[in-house]
Amino acid sequence: MNLPLFLSRRIYGGKVETDADDKPIRQKSVSRPAIRIATIGVAIGLAVMIVTVSVVIGFKHTIRDKVAGFGSHIQVENIMSFNTASDFPICINDSMLQLLETIPGIKHAERYAITQGILKTDEDFLGVALKGIGQEYDLSFIQENLVEGELPQFCDSSTKYPLVISKTIAQKLRLKIDDRIFAYFISDEGVKARRFTVKAIYQTNMKRFDDSFCLTDIYATNKLNGWFTDQCSGAELIVDDFDHLETASHNVVKKVNRTLDAYNNTFSSRTITDAYPQIFSWLELLDINVWIILGLMIVLAGFTMTSGLLIIILERTQMIGILKALGARDSMIRKTFLWFSVFIISRGLLWGNIIGIGLVILQQTTGIVTLDPQTYYVSEAPMELNLFYVLLLNIATLFISIFVLIAPSYLVAKIHPARSMRYE
Repeated sequence: MNLPLFLSRRIYGGKVETDADDKPIRQKSVSRPAIRIATIGVAIGLAVMIVTVSVVIGFKHTIRDKVAGFGSHIQVENIMSFNTASDFPICINDSMLQLLETIPGIKHAERYAITQGILKTDEDFLGVALKGIGQEYDLSFIQENLVEGELPQFCDSSTKYPLVISKTIAQKLRLKIDDRIFAYFISDEGVKARRFTVKAIYQTNMKRFDDSFCLTDIYATNKLNGWFTDQCSGAELIVDDFDHLETASHNVVKKVNRTLDAYNNTFSSRTITDAYPQIFSWLELLDINVWIILGLMIVLAGFTMTSGLLIIILERTQMIGILKALGARDSMIRKTFLWFSVFIISRGLLWGNIIGIGLVILQQTTGIVTLDPQTYYVSEAPMELNLFYVLLLNIATLFISIFVLIAPSYLVAKIHPARSMRYE
């Protein structure tokens, strides 16, 4: 039988004896306030850690998906487009798309063409970037963020000049669904005017995109740029797993980079982290905040457990003296109190999981905590519950809390059996 475990269970489960008048006769259990404080400290620490990790993971994934929704994970373009501010065409036909989709790590490939223009109403005008897309383009991101209208069927062989704009642009130009608006494009050939019809309005709260980003047919943008039908600005590649983005990018580099298209233009590629380094650098800074908060919460849990254990040891001085008088070793008594601490920590972890996971689920279902979308790019605090990280936090909290209690447990060695018998 494990004697330290047996004694710790008896101590933890001890009750107060009462007389016939229900008055306490003798206190068998340890100090209840000390247990409650230690349990609450562990529970609060774990709950805060679960919420913090869930917020950071959810925030990073939400922002990452929004940026990828506009620029995909990997872009394959003319090498000249990466070196200058101008947009140079590259030939990406059906066979090239099929080749890109066979690269390990790539799930989908789609063409796009960018042109710059000015949208003008009777009262106002606004410079925008028109992104032309075809039938193979994945519209799930725009569909998820659609606030009004329906997405048109985009085409690469003809056009009815559909236009998908952001809510920001719609408010600035006072546009509604089915409104028709002139767009003007300036090139070496002069000014070209086209009349577009607003078919849908989206909102992502990503200011840099919502302020100027519109969608239309790739056929229209190609004609406006004066390119051939098999040319475009480039191809966007969607990877199977974002965590393996660098591996997929390396495969693209080996397969595509520095090769030539049908017009002797050179292919090159870049990842979304290369295209928007400031956004992803900002997201990486969030990890520092997470480590700081995790460290503070671990210190909180360790401090409350240490103070609680000291109170418990002092309260059980007579019991320690009796055990020593009966021949118990200091190591056995230390193990008894460490096992007792495990019971307290386990109960704190249980309540911490209930509170932390409950808050995450509450936010996911209700969105009760709102944010300023102009500052944080989202209208409500995004939370993503990762059970692996929750389990990891539980294990780390348990072992670190026990580890910091090893030193205070040596206090039992200072207790003398004879003196402890007279301890009140």
